[in-house]
Amino acid sequence: MKRFYKTAAAGAVDGGYSVFLDGRPLKTPAKSPLVVCSSALAETIAGEWEAQGEKIQPQSMPHMKLAATAIDRVTTQRDHVVEEIAAYGGTDLLCYRAAYPQQLVRKQTAAWDPVLDWLAGRFDVHLKTTTGIAHVQQDPNHLAIMREVVEQQSDLKLSAIHTIVSLTGSLVVTLAVVDGHLDADRAFEISELDETHTIEEWGEDAEAAERRRNNKQTLAAAVEYLNLCEQ
Repeated sequence: MKRFYKTAAAGAVDGGYSVFLDGRPLKTPAKSPLVVCSSALAETIAGEWEAQGEKIQPQSMPHMKLAATAIDRVTTQRDHVVEEIAAYGGTDLLCYRAAYPQQLVRKQTAAWDPVLDWLAGRFDVHLKTTTGIAHVQQDPNHLAIMREVVEQQSDLKLSAIHTIVSLTGSLVVTLAVVDGHLDADRAFEISELDETHTIEEWGEDAEAAERRRNNKQTLAAAVEYLNLCEQ
């Protein structure tokens, strides 16, 4: 799409903050008013629009995408989104460990156990771990606590939370990010530990390298978006 505006700026509106293109309030793809909860997030989204060249590149506006997704999709199917996110707790990445090689076993223990310990200390949730791919049944009461934490989040945040849990495969890691216990870089390292080990052992092809770069950038943007929602 060709750029159709000259300037983009953030400003206050009823219910929060929005972005104005040549003075006109921005709408989402579904034609809903784009209203966010913080001036910092609105300023960032305005910056994404202002940085566009002759053609608009949607992939270069991750914060806009997350906010629009929250407004257009999360608000219309909030319960479904909550359930999708919470479901990761029952098959959490951190609970499924390698039996060998020992080097990978040690890496998983060193990186993943502290996050599970954090979860136990923060929410009194204790998840079981296993080796291999056989399903381990978690305590429904503990899964319910994790779901409640997800349910407490705003619609705007849930769009980013859904992105983070989808990329990491771990509700535990995601909740640690939401709580400020993990930053984006550490969340990526933890969730990509198995693949990083494989790369260190066997090397990395160009396609896998590109996928990892894209995932890391998407994860970083989602975490930044969460932080901006608080400002």
